[in-house]
Amino acid sequence: MSSKEIRNKFLEFFKKKGHAIVKSSSLLPDDPSVLLTTAGMQQFKPYYVGKADAVRDFGSKNATSVQKCFRTSDIEEVGDNTHLTFFEMLGNFSFGGYLKKEAIRYAYEFVIEELGIERDRIYVTVFAGDPTTPEDKESYKIWHEEIGLPKEQIRRSGRADNWWGPTGNEGPCGPTTEIYVAKSPEDAKAGIGVEIWNVVFNEYFKDKDGNFNKLAVPGVDTGMGLERLVTMMQGVDNVFETDLFASIIKQIHEVSHDLEPSVIRILADHLRASIFLIADGVRPSNKEAGYILRRLLRRVLAYSSKYDIHADLFTLVLENVNEIFGDIYPEVKNKEEILNVYYEEKGKFAKALSDGLKIFNNLISEKKSQSFVENLRELVGLKKKVFLSGYDAFSLYETYGFPKELMQEFCKEKQIIFDEAGFDEEYKKHQETSRAGAEKKFGGHGLVLDTGELKAGSNEDMEKVIRLHTATHLLQKALRNTLGDEVKQMGSDINPERGRFDFSFTRKLTEEEVKKVENEVNDIINRDLPVYFKEMPIEEAKKTGALFFFKEKYPNIVKVYFVGPKGGSNEKAYSIEFCGGPHVEHTLQVGSFKIQKQESVGAGTRRIKFLIK
Repeated sequence: MSSKEIRNKFLEFFKKKGHAIVKSSSLLPDDPSVLLTTAGMQQFKPYYVGKADAVRDFGSKNATSVQKCFRTSDIEEVGDNTHLTFFEMLGNFSFGGYLKKEAIRYAYEFVIEELGIERDRIYVTVFAGDPTTPEDKESYKIWHEEIGLPKEQIRRSGRADNWWGPTGNEGPCGPTTEIYVAKSPEDAKAGIGVEIWNVVFNEYFKDKDGNFNKLAVPGVDTGMGLERLVTMMQGVDNVFETDLFASIIKQIHEVSHDLEPSVIRILADHLRASIFLIADGVRPSNKEAGYILRRLLRRVLAYSSKYDIHADLFTLVLENVNEIFGDIYPEVKNKEEILNVYYEEKGKFAKALSDGLKIFNNLISEKKSQSFVENLRELVGLKKKVFLSGYDAFSLYETYGFPKELMQEFCKEKQIIFDEAGFDEEYKKHQETSRAGAEKKFGGHGLVLDTGELKAGSNEDMEKVIRLHTATHLLQKALRNTLGDEVKQMGSDINPERGRFDFSFTRKLTEEEVKKVENEVNDIINRDLPVYFKEMPIEEAKKTGALFFFKEKYPNIVKVYFVGPKGGSNEKAYSIEFCGGPHVEHTLQVGSFKIQKQESVGAGTRRIKFLIK
C-alpha cells in the first residue's frame, strides 16, 4: 500500500464517518507560542477552547486532516533509522461531536478493515488511574465488551503513557488510549509492538491550583504518524526505505561518492524539509524559523563541499518531492520561486564561505607564527590553548556562517588541532543568550534561573526544569534498583524541553529494564512523597548513605535532599542525594515521566534522555 493510498484511505474513511476534510495548515503557525507547526491539533486549538465555531467554519463538529509538521528538536538526531525534521500526522478531531465510543470504534475499524492488520496482532493501552484522576474504565469496557478485544490484548498504563496534559500550569487534558501493532499474536499478548495511533480524550481542565475538573464540552484529538505507519505497512526496516524517501535516497546515492548511509539520510531529510519550509513562505534569516531553514540549507551545502558532490542536489530532490507530494501539497509545485530562494541563499553562503575562509587562514597563519617551543607545548598539552580555539571557531560560524563540519575538515587537512569541545561550549552559550534575549523581548528579564546545570528563561521554563531536576533524582535511584550499584551519575543537563542523565553502565538496557525504570519513577511520583532537604556537615551527610556526584567538589556544609516518606523518617527515604536544589515539594508535582531514548556516550557510560508531561 503506497503512502498516497494510505493518506487517501484515511481521509475518505473519516469523511464517510461525518468528518470535514480540513486542509493541512502551514508550517508557519498562527499560534505565536510555537516556532513551527508540530502537531495536527495546532490549527484546531481555538475550537477546543470555544474561541471558534467548527460547524460554522467546517460544517461539522468533527474534522480530519493530514498535517505537515516540523520538529526542530530532532535536527541533531537525523541520520539514524527514525529521526526526521519534516513529517506528516494523520488525525481525526471532534469538538463536542463524539467522545470515546465512536473514537475507539473508528480507530479499530480503520486499522483492521481499511489497513487489513490482523486483529490478533494489535494490543491497546488505557489509562490506569492514579490518586489525582480515576482509571479510564469506560475505554477499557469499550475495547473489551463492545469491540471484543481479549483482556490479554488490553494493558493499563500510568500517566507516562496514557495521559495527555497541558504544557503549562493549566489547560485541557485527559486520558489516552494507544494502539500498538506487534509482529505476531504472541508479541501482542506480551505487549511487544510499535505504537501507531494515540487517541486523546480531552475530558478535564487542569486549573492553576492543580485541580482536574470535568470539561463541559469534551473533545477528541488523535494523531498517527504517517512515516511510521507507512514503514510498517510496506514491511521495510526504516522510513528511508519507504516510498516517501526511496527515490530521493537513490538519487543522492547515484550522484555522490559512496557516502555513509547516515550522511545520505541527513541530506535527504534536510533537502526535503527545506523545500517544504520555503514552499510555506519561510525565508533564510538569522532568527526564528528563518534560522532553522538557513541551518538546514547551509549544512547541505557544507556537506556537498566536504564530500565533493558536484551535482545540484537541491534541484534533483525538488523534482522528486514534486512527484511524491505534489498532488496533496500543491505549494511544492512552485518550483521557480523555491529555486530562487535556494540559489540566493547558496550565493550568500558562497560569499560567507569565501570571507570566512580568509579569516580562517589568517587565524591559522597567526597560530603557526608562534615559536617552536609554544607549538610544542600546545601539542603535548602543557597549555590549554589549541591552534584553533573554540571561541575563534564559533566566531567564524556566527559571523560568516562557516560550518563546523568544514572547519573540522580544513583543520584535519592542515594538521591543525580543532577545539571541538570549546566550539560546542560557545554554541551552548549562544543558545542561552538567545533564549534570554527572546524572554526579554516578551517582557522578561533574561534568565530567571541559572545554576549551571539548570537554566530557564521564564517562570514557566523554571517550573519545568525544577520538575525535570527532581525527576533525575528519581531516575538515578530507579536505575540503581534495576541495574545495581554499578550505576553512578556521570553528568546531567536540563533544559525546558527535556532532561539528560549520564551514568556508568557497560551495556544497553533491555526494553524490559527501560520499562521497569519508567514504571518505578512514575510509581514514586504518583505516591506524592514529600521532597525536602537538610543542611549538615559533609562527613555526617555521607553517613546517611546519600549519593553524590564524584566529580563535584563539595563545601564543608552540604544540602542533602530526601524523597519520602510522609512521616519524615530518613532511614526509609526512597532517595537521598547531595544537591543544591531547587526541587518540587511533593513528587506528584513532577508529572508523568517518559524515557525518550538511551544511547552510548563512551566506553562504560550510557545516556538517558527523558521527558515529563
